Amino acid sequence: MSKLPRHPTQITGSLLQKAEDRLRNQEAEDTLSELSAIADARLLHELQVHQVELELQNEELLAARTAAEKAAADYADLYDFAPVGYISLNQDGNITRANLAGASLLGCERSQLQGKYLRAFVTEASIPEFNTFFLNVFSEDIHPGCEIIIRVNNQLLNVHLDACPSRDGLECLVVLRDTTELKQAQAKLQLAASVFSHARDGIIITDANGCIVKVNDSFTRITGYSQEEVLGKNPRILQSDRQTPLFYSRLWKALLNEGHWSGEIWNRHKNGTLFAEMITISAVCDLKGKTLQYVALFTDITSMKVHQKQLEHMANYDVLTQLPNRMLFADRLKHAMQQCSRRDQMLAVAFLDLDGFKKINDKYDHSVGDDFLITISQRLSEALREGDTLARIGGDEFVAVLVDLEERNDCIPVLDRLLQAASKPVTHGKETMQVSASIGVTMYPQNGSDSDQLLRQADQAMYLAKDEGRNRYQFFDIHSAAAVRNLNQRIQHIQLGIDRGEFVLLYQPKINMKTGLVVGVEALIRWKHPERGLLGPDLFLPSIEGHPISIDLGEWVIETALKQTSEWHSEGLNLPVSVNVGAFQLQDHNFLARLTEMLKAYPEEPRGQLELEILETSALEDVTQVSTLMEACKDLGVDFALDDFGTGYSSLTYLKHLPAASIKIDRSFVRDMLTDSDDLAIVQGVIGLADVFRRQVIAEGVETKAHSTMLMAMGCELAQGYGIAWPMRAANIPGWVTKWEANATWAV
Repeated sequence: MSKLPRHPTQITGSLLQKAEDRLRNQEAEDTLSELSAIADARLLHELQVHQVELELQNEELLAARTAAEKAAADYADLYDFAPVGYISLNQDGNITRANLAGASLLGCERSQLQGKYLRAFVTEASIPEFNTFFLNVFSEDIHPGCEIIIRVNNQLLNVHLDACPSRDGLECLVVLRDTTELKQAQAKLQLAASVFSHARDGIIITDANGCIVKVNDSFTRITGYSQEEVLGKNPRILQSDRQTPLFYSRLWKALLNEGHWSGEIWNRHKNGTLFAEMITISAVCDLKGKTLQYVALFTDITSMKVHQKQLEHMANYDVLTQLPNRMLFADRLKHAMQQCSRRDQMLAVAFLDLDGFKKINDKYDHSVGDDFLITISQRLSEALREGDTLARIGGDEFVAVLVDLEERNDCIPVLDRLLQAASKPVTHGKETMQVSASIGVTMYPQNGSDSDQLLRQADQAMYLAKDEGRNRYQFFDIHSAAAVRNLNQRIQHIQLGIDRGEFVLLYQPKINMKTGLVVGVEALIRWKHPERGLLGPDLFLPSIEGHPISIDLGEWVIETALKQTSEWHSEGLNLPVSVNVGAFQLQDHNFLARLTEMLKAYPEEPRGQLELEILETSALEDVTQVSTLMEACKDLGVDFALDDFGTGYSSLTYLKHLPAASIKIDRSFVRDMLTDSDDLAIVQGVIGLADVFRRQVIAEGVETKAHSTMLMAMGCELAQGYGIAWPMRAANIPGWVTKWEANATWAV
């Protein structure tokens, strides 16, 4: 505050004027009687003016103080109640003051913050940046802000700092803004942008009118169009015309009613090629449900569609000949039967089997046989009429459907052409190969109403054609039907025997003739027929060959043998068992899975306890498939033996590729080898092959000591036969093994 003036002349002009004005008013009221005391009045006047001046100065001072107090109060309110955090720091970094927002941000009461260091709230990773920021506040003219992370009540917060020093440079004001939610929102936006840019799916964003506003890089990769080329355009520029207007009408109806649509669409690439895509279109709406944008995500599935088409072709067509396979044939046969019923016509089902093709396969390699089948299939197809169907259903077996027949004899010209096409010589290099065909024919609707029944009838008639001399066709008749009925009856009796538990296993021991040790047993099936007594396998197995019941019976044999070896193992008798497996069971697609299940039922059994014996002829039907199956079984701990070796179509190539652990010499050769030089030569040959291919060899049919002596002299040590032991019940095996090992009769 300034000092009061000592002399009236020092009175400011404005105040003096106000004082004189007020005094004149007073003087106007003075009486004329006081004019005599002018000198005294003059002095009084000056004193009064000075008094007035003091009063006015006091009023201004009060007004200034009031304004200052209001400003201070406003500043305090602004500081304390500001929506951002204010923290005042001294030069040591101690907090001298904090507003409510700042204290709340730091998770403390304002009174608790007094004297604390702000850096105490800063995470270790942000300390260097904070220190630099704080030093710059007092040393730099420009005070840039910084981003740090603080820890509050075990939570991390992103905070932006700004600061400015006080005028005296003793303190600074730090402004804190919580940017955690902003950072999170930015991170989400960056993630969304990254997903949009790097997504493998194509993405299209349009406005509510369907005009493209944005696409990603995958859109360009899939369609060939850049973003600049499609902005503002409608996605219909991609249409391929593969879909009808009705398709798009339904699409938009679903999109408008449900807010989304997904499905497959064929579109056109920029270069004109078509591509298939799986697409999902969704509407983006505001809170009131008004559509703002449409977003479409799509994936190029062209390669998948091509692969699907290939799989469908593979599922319906023979890989080698490209003819319809059994599945597609069945579908076409049913369709043809329906057409016959509507048109009141007939059709013929012709089952064709090539005579002598196996000899070609045995003489040449498989590639020659495959080329031969391709040539024959083309000729057979050319022999048919338009509308007829030819299918390959396996190996050298074909079946044809001959349609639009008025009577049975209408199909004879086609049958004659099929016979001629099959018997025409085929040249392969310098080799000329020739086969014939046996054809079985059945008619619809004369001989049945079921497609499977027609195929069985034609198959039966084909075998009759073979019996009649081959290179001919044979129509199905009642006599073949009677034979089928007899076969079905036998199969029913066998099924009944299985259901009643009439089948049993006998076990024939196998020994090492050199050491005298028992090396295993072979499980042999017998039928305890209630009327005919104990029947050997030759009296019932041929009746079910190729029938599903043979698989059921074969699985029963394996399960029973595994159960028996488990019981022996629990008694301390470790005795491997071999089981015969038929071709039909071996080639069943569920064989490996069922075998795996049966083995899992006996986890305590050591590996190598089960050996499967398969006929050589069974293995040669499809060497590649059988070899793959055998390898898979070996992984399960199951070994294989080729049974009755030498009775089939022996081939060094096949033997090389079949992973069989051992070879069994058929009993028919062993039994007569002492008197028949040919049989002896065969036995010697088989033993030699086993040695070359490093296979074990075991001889069946060993009946005398002389057989044993000669076999061991040729290098065969393993044997089984009536001279060693007859097949016996499982209960007798432990005692026999003990007695045999004690005697070691055959040991050298």
